[in-house]
Amino acid sequence: MDLHFKVNKKSKRNNARLGEFTTKWGVSTTPMFMPVGTQATVKTLNPEELVDAGANVVLSNTYHLWLRPGEDIVDKAGGLHKFMNYTNGPILTDSGGFQVFSLAKEKDIKEEGVYFKSNIDGSNLFLSPEKSIEIQNKLASDIAMSFDECPPYPATYEYMKNSVERTLRWAARGKKVHANNEQALFGIVQGGEYEDLRRYSAIETVKMDFDGYSIGGAAVGETKETQYKEVEYATKYLPEDKIRYLMGVGDPIDLIEGVIRGVDIFDCVAPTRIARHGNAYTRNGKMNIRNQKYKEDFTPIEENCDCYACKNFTRAYIRHCIISEEVLGQRLLSIHNIRFLTKLMEDIRKNIETDTLEEFRDEFKEKYYG
Repeated sequence: MDLHFKVNKKSKRNNARLGEFTTKWGVSTTPMFMPVGTQATVKTLNPEELVDAGANVVLSNTYHLWLRPGEDIVDKAGGLHKFMNYTNGPILTDSGGFQVFSLAKEKDIKEEGVYFKSNIDGSNLFLSPEKSIEIQNKLASDIAMSFDECPPYPATYEYMKNSVERTLRWAARGKKVHANNEQALFGIVQGGEYEDLRRYSAIETVKMDFDGYSIGGAAVGETKETQYKEVEYATKYLPEDKIRYLMGVGDPIDLIEGVIRGVDIFDCVAPTRIARHGNAYTRNGKMNIRNQKYKEDFTPIEENCDCYACKNFTRAYIRHCIISEEVLGQRLLSIHNIRFLTKLMEDIRKNIETDTLEEFRDEFKEKYYG
């Protein structure tokens, strides 16, 4: 695949790095945050609003698109870009592995793949490494993920070791059938909280020579301290000239800490999910806009924020929309939250440039957690 990544600057004080990768859609700068469009849409927002909020790469989900509308429909439409009219940057698809393991109430993990029941209608389904790659080939995303097992947390050492071995075998099988030459394929590092298993998983995955590498199984219930160690255990064994992607992590402080440990890209459903429940990110911590004190507050969500919501609407109005269950309120909070995280990544990049990222982190934590 025509994906070229290069590191433009490495921090002298930690493992943070400024980089960029080039696809047919142009240049994407890293570190970056990717909004999640699970079912070929970032909930409540259109593509133009994503671009205005500073987004570039968007993530969609293999599992959900396989069930609805089906990969053949997307293929007939000309691929995900045309199907969802996102022509402003790359699209990444995850393998569906996390959804299989998190949504399926009944599942049977076998060497050939996973047998489970649909979370939509209860029908019997089977997903294998080959099938996941086949679906992603038809979705025509720019970056596809290997199919991996997503173990529960906590898990015993023996369980995790067997899981890592299976994920490696699945990665090799998926890579063997990957047939879309215009699509990059990333391998996934697992291993839970066990340093030697993370190291083993990273080293063996790198031997397969993927286009980039993802760190999975983080932020699944462990403490932040453990999560950060899991990232460190993996990144130290990943190549310098390939993208490093920390999957499913979007808490603002986790983005900063992840970058310090050498991560390039992140994704999470959190900014739109918390928006639908009336919450907004601010530099002074999360704001619950439903709070009575905002009923007559005619200031923006956050002063000096350049997002559409903050430039045009007040806390009082957005609160009114949320309380009244008007979708516009959810849309405005989603726009703000995505812009908050893309702006945070811009600030992170600036502080990597000046080697002041650790000071920035400390100042951010002090204000955010108060």
